Amino acid sequence: MNSDQATTHDCIRSLLSAIANASLYSLSHPQVTRLIDDTASQLIPLLEATPLITVICVDGELIINGQPQESTLFFSRFTGILQKNGITHLTFSSGISRQELASLVAELAQPNEYDHTVSWPHITAGQVEVSLNGARLPASPTHGNGRGAPGSMSTSREVALTLSDMPMEEMARFREIYETVKQKKKLRITGIASVVSGFVDAFQQQGDALLTMSALRSADEYTFTHSTNVCILTIAQAMALGIEGEQLRDFGIAAMLHDIGKLYIPEEIVTKKGSLTPEEFDIMKQHPVLGARHLLGTPGVPRLAVTAAFEHHRKFNGSGYPQTGANWQSNLCSQMTMIADFFDALRTRRSYREPVDLPTIAGMMLDMSGKEFHPALTKNFLRILARLMPATTEPAPQ
Repeated sequence: MNSDQATTHDCIRSLLSAIANASLYSLSHPQVTRLIDDTASQLIPLLEATPLITVICVDGELIINGQPQESTLFFSRFTGILQKNGITHLTFSSGISRQELASLVAELAQPNEYDHTVSWPHITAGQVEVSLNGARLPASPTHGNGRGAPGSMSTSREVALTLSDMPMEEMARFREIYETVKQKKKLRITGIASVVSGFVDAFQQQGDALLTMSALRSADEYTFTHSTNVCILTIAQAMALGIEGEQLRDFGIAAMLHDIGKLYIPEEIVTKKGSLTPEEFDIMKQHPVLGARHLLGTPGVPRLAVTAAFEHHRKFNGSGYPQTGANWQSNLCSQMTMIADFFDALRTRRSYREPVDLPTIAGMMLDMSGKEFHPALTKNFLRILARLMPATTEPAPQ
């Protein structure tokens, strides 16, 4: 890949992140503004050297300046946005302004299903005939499943998942979502659902690659937030049990939002170095109820997310918090989320301790099986880890 291609890819990453954030917040939101500025700062100089950049979407395949692109996660998401808007052809030409980019972001943040071409002085987007290898091809219609019409041109490619497919801008997006809650603004679930759906799609194409990035990451690697790790690890557990479709997506959303109640806890308690006092711990134990209450009042949140937020500290043997009736049975998703939460918390370096190594965590989980953790779910989780790291993980119990 030459430097111009790399810069073009970076521009699309920034543009994708700007669109994703604009779907959650206003165009004037600081995060959106920064991402549009990033895109402009890269794209404007690039177009001085390469006067025209053409992006073509043919039946889910992305072609930039005549070159088919590998099907990475971020390219797939960008293609999906184009398809939702009915766009098969997008061009950028020399002289483009930041304001034009901002207008494009605003248009693509809310799907419009264009049946015509829209343009600005230096940007054109819409459904037009495109040229590929000298042949004229009609624009492929987009259907509800996000794929082109049967029989249209397509190239099957192996998905290449790398950490670069999860840009820091997307992780910052989760922090912005949490800031929304802190400021007592309405949480918009659509952006979270979109990201979780991306994780699910990635698993279905090359699951171990995504899981490895989460479960086996360096203890000093902060590309993923804790909530994102818990989401990925919970999706992996659910898929191993045969859960799929809309229910699988709801599991992921629930895991992503499990700790949202901590935003109602004083920051000095949440971030305290060392052990909490009994009084501080009593305050901390309120976060499941506070999180469930917040999600219950948020439009579009799956009921499963409310349940997991409330139950994710309820242990298999009935201990933990919040206290409930003696016959209370925690939801399967809540129990999976608790296992993923436990694992990721121990894998993370804290101010008061080093990260715990994987064999030690596996041994601890075996000891806790049947007490804090559901025994069958513990076996399921350890088998997932054993598949990825057979030489370092304790074998799953038979």
